[in-house]
Amino acid sequence: MTESQFPNVRPRRLRQTPALRRLVAETRLHPADFVLPLFVKEGLDEPAAIASMPGVYQHTLSSLRKAAHEAVTAGVGGLMLFAVPEERDAIGSAAVDPDGILQRAIREVADEVGDSTVIMSDLCLDEFTDHGHCGVLRADGAVDNDATLEIYGEMAIAQAAAGAHLLGASGMMDGQVGFVRRALDGAGYQDTGILAYAVKYSSAFFGPFRDAVESQLQGDRKTYQQNPANAIEALREVRLDLAEGADMVMVKPAGSYLDIVRRVADVVDVPVAAYQISGEYATVEAAAANGWIDRDQAVLETLTSIKRAGASIILTYWALDAIRLLG
Repeated sequence: MTESQFPNVRPRRLRQTPALRRLVAETRLHPADFVLPLFVKEGLDEPAAIASMPGVYQHTLSSLRKAAHEAVTAGVGGLMLFAVPEERDAIGSAAVDPDGILQRAIREVADEVGDSTVIMSDLCLDEFTDHGHCGVLRADGAVDNDATLEIYGEMAIAQAAAGAHLLGASGMMDGQVGFVRRALDGAGYQDTGILAYAVKYSSAFFGPFRDAVESQLQGDRKTYQQNPANAIEALREVRLDLAEGADMVMVKPAGSYLDIVRRVADVVDVPVAAYQISGEYATVEAAAANGWIDRDQAVLETLTSIKRAGASIILTYWALDAIRLLG
């Protein structure tokens, strides 16, 4: 089709001004779409910059409260909390300690913002183990799935007791959602929800996050995180997590897996989250710092693509930047 054949057909008419483009936009971002990940580190006297993630910090408990308040005032949909303990061991003991740094962080944030936003916490052992894996290890060095589930159950109860609204089950152990659901229900936390990291790929883009949590990992997590080559497997994982009682499902990373976000959104009837991870953030920040791309435009473009693919919730380190840009 050419304009000479159909002189009255001009799609460009609806692109002529910012107001027109805004009026006919098919995908819209809203502050409540965004969940801001926040890191707290035990023993800090002041916030510490994360070199590989410009603008992102490891917080003290005091600065975490301030950051949470700022984010809630801006209108974010939720906060996802990660913690870095002073001491680690083979079984991640600090993860189940009621006075461990993550539980203390949850209580501080709950005291600061209450129910004015959704408080989420990371339910995984990798930040707490001295080997950096997401579970406890057998004598041969492999992750012991079922022994890990027992600890996840204890973690879930500790996090729910501290005040988390949603638990981010991110460890990729088989049966983790069902085990955690039973543990929560048995302890009287039937109203605490589970955000299942149902689709979590073994990705090269996790690197800066491991700096943020000072991961001790040697090797990789390919035996329990998913193969980037597989899509059908991702849908199977989603179905299993939903059958076990997941209230929401997550695709992680987001940017390299927009096709998976779309496929998941097409087959489920629960909210779909996608995590724009540290390496996605760092890549854009590095390119922008070198003057190769327009940072603000890239931020909104990447977030819009995730929403367009079907995610209703986006975890992003740019949550506050995006809200400012949407202004």
